[in-house]
Amino acid sequence: MPDTRRALPAGSDAPGLLAAGGELTPQRLAEAYAKGVFPWYSEGQPVLWWSPDPRMVLLTDEFRLKRSLRKTIAKFIRTPGCEIRIDHAFRRVIQACAHTPREGQDGTWIVPAMVEAYLRWHRLGAVHSIETWIDGELAGGLYGVNLGRMFFGESMFSHRTDASKIALAALVCFCREHGIGMIDCQQRTGHLASLGGRELPRTEFERRLSHALGAGEVTPWTYHVSLWRHLGLGPAAAQDPGP
Repeated sequence: MPDTRRALPAGSDAPGLLAAGGELTPQRLAEAYAKGVFPWYSEGQPVLWWSPDPRMVLLTDEFRLKRSLRKTIAKFIRTPGCEIRIDHAFRRVIQACAHTPREGQDGTWIVPAMVEAYLRWHRLGAVHSIETWIDGELAGGLYGVNLGRMFFGESMFSHRTDASKIALAALVCFCREHGIGMIDCQQRTGHLASLGGRELPRTEFERRLSHALGAGEVTPWTYHVSLWRHLGLGPAAAQDPGP
């Protein structure tokens, strides 16, 4: 993978584009993500590898929980049949992310080859889904990559109002519990900015990434209702689930 300083600069036709070609193997993906590089392309194109500058991130201690979302999550927590699951239905999550229509978007970058590549990487333990379940139905969620104490958010979807936001809030709680200080968001959006996301210069992003990669692996990838205490939510929020 080329040095990220060779990525096309701002003002070019494709700012952040670093390379084209290659295969989406777990090994290649792990090499790329460890350098802060990710694939993003459309059907019929070669694999395109990106390293944007600046880089949109969500620092987990800067997550902005608005009053309306706090009320929604509080109701979700106390309602029977509502729960957060991790990696329970990963294939369904990534396929929903690929196929759920999005305002202002035509088509998807999560092409079939991308789905299969991340499914293989998921089976190796590097890719995870955070899922919002309501009455036994998958209502929304997100998926992303974990290396060391770093999480790279990839995509999210909702089939119920705020279901993806609930999953993101749960991810923030999980990250705080396990010392993950930064969630990569790749590209700036108003939605992420409203939740506390901000841009970092590429050099700062890579510095933080390097530190996170050396901080050890996260285990286990499970969610307990007590983790909501990191947002001041949940029944008996301060109690530990115990052994």
